Formats: sequence, C-alpha cells, structure tokens
Amino acid sequence: MIKYDVIIVGAGIAGLYAAMNLPKEKKILIINKRETFKCNSFYAQGGIALAVDKEDIPLHVEDTLNAGDGLCDKDAVDVLSQNSRIVIDNLINMGFEFDKDSEGNLLYTKEAAHSRERILHAGGDATGRYVHLFLLEHNPHPMLCDSRVVDLLIKDGECYGVTVLDHREQRNIYADKVIIASGGVGSLYEFHTNAPTISGDMQGLCVLKGLKLEMMEMMQFHPTVYVGNDGAQKLLLTEALRGEGASIEDKDGRRFLFDYDPRGELASRDIVSKAIYDYKQKTGSEVYLCMKNFSYEYFVKRFPNIYSSMKDFGYNLPQDRVPISPAFHYAIGGIKTDLSARVAGVHSLYAIGEVASTGVHGANRLASNSLLEGLVFAKRAVEDILADHTKKESVEFDIVDEVMSYKEDKEKKNLLRKIMWEKVSIVRTKVGLNEALGQIDALLNEKIGRLLKFRLLTAREIVVGALGREKSIGVHTIEN
Repeated sequence: MIKYDVIIVGAGIAGLYAAMNLPKEKKILIINKRETFKCNSFYAQGGIALAVDKEDIPLHVEDTLNAGDGLCDKDAVDVLSQNSRIVIDNLINMGFEFDKDSEGNLLYTKEAAHSRERILHAGGDATGRYVHLFLLEHNPHPMLCDSRVVDLLIKDGECYGVTVLDHREQRNIYADKVIIASGGVGSLYEFHTNAPTISGDMQGLCVLKGLKLEMMEMMQFHPTVYVGNDGAQKLLLTEALRGEGASIEDKDGRRFLFDYDPRGELASRDIVSKAIYDYKQKTGSEVYLCMKNFSYEYFVKRFPNIYSSMKDFGYNLPQDRVPISPAFHYAIGGIKTDLSARVAGVHSLYAIGEVASTGVHGANRLASNSLLEGLVFAKRAVEDILADHTKKESVEFDIVDEVMSYKEDKEKKNLLRKIMWEKVSIVRTKVGLNEALGQIDALLNEKIGRLLKFRLLTAREIVVGALGREKSIGVHTIEN
C-alpha cells in the first residue's frame, strides 16, 4: 500500500500554496485533473485584495461584510483580513513581484464595492497567471496530472485517501490527510468565465458521501464578459477596468447604471449584473463596456492580455466599445468548513479555495477576495495538519465498481448546462427552479456515468438551495 502524509486534490493557487507550505521532507502528492494551467486561478485577471495596513483591516472587513449582504461569517472575514498582509508578504519575500510604480512602490488599484485602493496586481491583468506560475516553480512536491478523483475513502467519519481515475484505470491512493482544492462549478453553466475543467465534480462527490454543502444557491455572475466567442468559456473583462474609470452604456452611450445604484459602475457585482440583465430585458438595447477614458499606451501596459485577446476578435482597444453580458463566474457556496478549513462531519479532510464554503463571501463575493481566501485558508489548513502528530491505522478499501461515463453523457451534460443557464442563473423564478429540479431528477434516474452524476448532484444542490431561500439577497434573486 502506497501512503502519503497529505494528498492535495487540485493545482490552483489554493492547492499549490498549501503544497508550498508543507515541508519537503513530508510525503505529499498533488493530483491534477488536466494540464496545470486549466484552473480558474490561471485566468484570474484583476488581482488580490488585502488590508494594506492595520488601519485598513476594519475597512476591508466592513467592505467584505457589506458586499456579503448580511450573510458573511464575521469571524471568517476577520481571519481573512488579519492574515491578508501575512500571506502577501510571504509571497513577496519568496521573490514574487507585484506591479510597481517607477519608484518601486507597490501599485494598488480599486475595484467595485471597495472603499479604497487595496488590490495588488501582476503582469497588468494577469495576476492569477503570474502567481500560479510562481507557485508551480516553487512547488517541491510530486504532481500526478491527467487524473481525476472519483471517490473519497471514508469510513467511520475518517478520510483515508482517494480513488483516482488515471488513464482510464482506477486505483486507491492513501494518505493521513486529504485537502480538496478542486475549484468551482463553471462548466455547469452554458456561459461562464471558468477553465473548461471546472465542473463541480468534488462537490457532487461530497453529496454522494453525505458531506454537507452550504450556500450553494449563491452563484456569482460577472457583469462584464465578452460572450461573442464560440467556446463555453467566455472572455472576462476585469473589474479593474471599471475601477479605473471604464463605463457601461447602452447603444446610445447612456450610462444607465445610475438608474439602479448611485455608485454606477462601482456598485457590487450582483447589482451591476442584475441591472444589465434588467435593462436589456426592458429596452432590448445592447450593452457595452466603454474604455475611452484610457490612453492607448496606458491600456496596453496595464491590460495587455485583454488588449491582445480582443484584438483577435477584431476590436481595437481602448477606442472600440465591447458588447458585454453577465456570465457565470464564481461559486460562493461549497463544502462547509471551519476556520481551519476542516470539512464538517469527517476527520482528516480539508477544503480550501473556491470549492469550500468558509463563510467569507456571504451572499456576494467582494471583488478580488477569492485569491486571497485561497491563500489564507490554505495556510490555515497546513498549520492545522502540521500541528496534528497522530498517525492513524491503515485501512484498505475496495474500488467502486461503477461506469465512469457513457457516450450519451455528453448530450446530457449540454442539456444540464442549458437548464442551469436558463432557469438557475441571474434572475430565478420558483416555476423555473421547480422545472429545473424535475429535469435534473429525471436525468439522475437515467443510465448515466458516475462523472455526470457528480455534476447533476452539484446542480441539484444549487437548485434546492435556491428554492429554499424564498427572499432575494445578494446574488440570489428570486421572483414568484
């Protein structure tokens, strides 16, 4: 029997930062579903929010609580903000370079619903990519790629490892501790900004194992997304554009957001997304992001990836307006954890990053708090693991005998994505949600593979959560 000290499921920023904080002499294995860049961390543009100094901690906490619309866990938000400078300084001390001005000072920017400039960025609009590559370069532990976790080995409330599907063969890998850092649920939706591998597998597996998910109805839609490309993954136009003065306007150039909120473009994501949705429904007008406030030289330096990507689609930025639409962006809810990232109801199992529900985000995530959450709670998980010196007995498990996928599953996957986009997205109705629940239950009763079952179970939790919350709050808007 091969046994590790810690198995980490996922190689985004949360998983890699956990790995970096685990000593080299420990036996660690990172399990990655596909290529390392196919994770949401890699595509994160805007930056990492943090409390700039001690005086800013109460303000950062207040901004986070306000965005969360009363549903944040205050203790979790305190942990996030108080540890923010620590994890950022740790990255800097290890050699990571955030963008700086000509005098070598860190450049802070502002994004929607923040009361001040407190967001660090790297590579202009490629913060996630730069941090992700840095952590990969500093990862001292082995990584198993092109493998996916298809079972959690749990007995009597204790996790003993995982089952992986590795080149079409299943095998058990054992460990004293398991950290789930597998990301969100983007591929459940027809239009999203996520990496194509992000499909809610581990959340569904947790449902299958009887573990608690919470706040699953809280799905965040990013308001400024270019959806004109053919693939399911759409091009995010970072919040930092609006934070630095880009405007949202209708076909006649009218900045209609002020009809919905006095902050206009700087209102929180849920408000802006719903405003765009509502305005398009009422007027039929196309909605655009206008970036003419930027000089060409500054834009190309500050947002090089957006400039290059949009040029490929025939747009000359910052002069051209870009048609935009909200698209699914971030899963606020997830596997319920405590302040040390321990999964509720089972020992030796942790969840960090987007897959987890720490209580930090409440009903609406504050911009650029996601990468920070991944870093802070990865560190706390590792601290908890290293403080536990007990060794548990080895227990061997049989491998689940279940077909992983059928040829017909792809068509059903696409049907699920359509259901979720049309009935469980920005504005929901009880009728639509009940229809979605019926369709998902019908699919679950068909002959399907285990991998599709994971997606359907995750989607079902989102729908059930939405039906259970009868009043609109934060990103959850429900109409009769």
